[in-house]
Amino acid sequence: MRVIGLMSGTSHDAVDAAACDLEPYGGAEDPALALTPLGMLSAPYPPELRDALTKALPPASTGLADVCRLDTGIGQALARAAARADRELCSGRAELIASHGQTVYHWAEHGRVRGTLQIGEPAWIAEATGLPVVSGFRPRDVAAGGQGAPLVALVDLMLLRGRPGVPAALNIGGIANVTVVRRDGAPVAFDTGPGNALMDAAVHRLTGGRTAFDEDGALAAAGRVHEDLLARFLAEPYYRLPAPRTTGKELFHAGYLHDRLAEFAPLPPQDLLATLTRLTARTVADALRPLGATEVFASGGGVRNPTLMRMLRSELGGTLLRGSAHLGLPAAAKEAYAFAVLGHLTVHGLPGNVPACTGAAGPRVLGSITPGSRPLRLPPVQAAAPRALTVRAAPHPVPGHPESGHPESGHPGTGPRGPAGTARVSG
Repeated sequence: MRVIGLMSGTSHDAVDAAACDLEPYGGAEDPALALTPLGMLSAPYPPELRDALTKALPPASTGLADVCRLDTGIGQALARAAARADRELCSGRAELIASHGQTVYHWAEHGRVRGTLQIGEPAWIAEATGLPVVSGFRPRDVAAGGQGAPLVALVDLMLLRGRPGVPAALNIGGIANVTVVRRDGAPVAFDTGPGNALMDAAVHRLTGGRTAFDEDGALAAAGRVHEDLLARFLAEPYYRLPAPRTTGKELFHAGYLHDRLAEFAPLPPQDLLATLTRLTARTVADALRPLGATEVFASGGGVRNPTLMRMLRSELGGTLLRGSAHLGLPAAAKEAYAFAVLGHLTVHGLPGNVPACTGAAGPRVLGSITPGSRPLRLPPVQAAAPRALTVRAAPHPVPGHPESGHPESGHPGTGPRGPAGTARVSG
């Protein structure tokens, strides 16, 4: 099945679209899924839409009219990205769109998630592409008592299966999250805390909105960590909550930064960025250290910040830190590919959550399906969920993948190549 995954994360700057072919193999005894990447593209939000979204996010007060306008605007941005991905990456032969949407509120209280809201109306995507759309992945896990995050844990576990030691996957977006396969086989996944969120908020504040992030970590590299300020940030109670736990910009936002900086004399911008970058590195390492992680595969926008990666390597000590391209999925596209896999599971009647990682009462089929331009016909329900994900090398350089041709861009997989898949969704 040819699937396009759409993702816009907590940095809310662009829509990432990743296309792939997904093919079950391995049979009932050891079911697995093969992913052949077809490419990715990133479509920045129009400046006026991103500005409206930024102004509407917590802790701002937002009216329903604003929510409606954003739902439409983001839905249309997702639709444009999906149509372009089908045209440029799939030669018009995509069969399914899986859209994460844009998280605008994740309602967590006292360690429990009570609700979650992702906007970006899928009808716009279905109308623009003529294809069925799976969307709204998180609410079903929340309704089952889970945190609704991190949902990519299932794909992480499929990729990490069979690796020696205690492998871990790390994604650094606005918020950072980890998935760890422990020695006893019991997985754990949770949000560690801020990824880029506070760094981006600081740069936005320091430049009056002219710059959105610390490009190449240059400011942080030129500064010194303010240890007292770092200690104040590390006193945040969230870091001591047990897993599973999840957070977002409902906590780690510009107001949060402002309140803590008010307790200190003004700092040079370089020192502030160095301190916030160290905060992200420290909280990620502090989360991984008790779990005994022996290797970490990183993805997300944070991997493009060399200062953050240098600090993270220092904090992790001897733990090996690699990019997710070593597992076959480029850092910039991994989450979009993950949601393509989750959409594929949904239309085949298979669960997309890991109860041990989210805290849900049990496995659940995630999301809602919006039909495309033709009658909706779902493929047969598969008897067993895949336990492993093999990333196969594309037959030619993959558009939009900076790692194409890199020796780590292919993954030998966990089993032999299976027969061509026959399941289809038309709608």
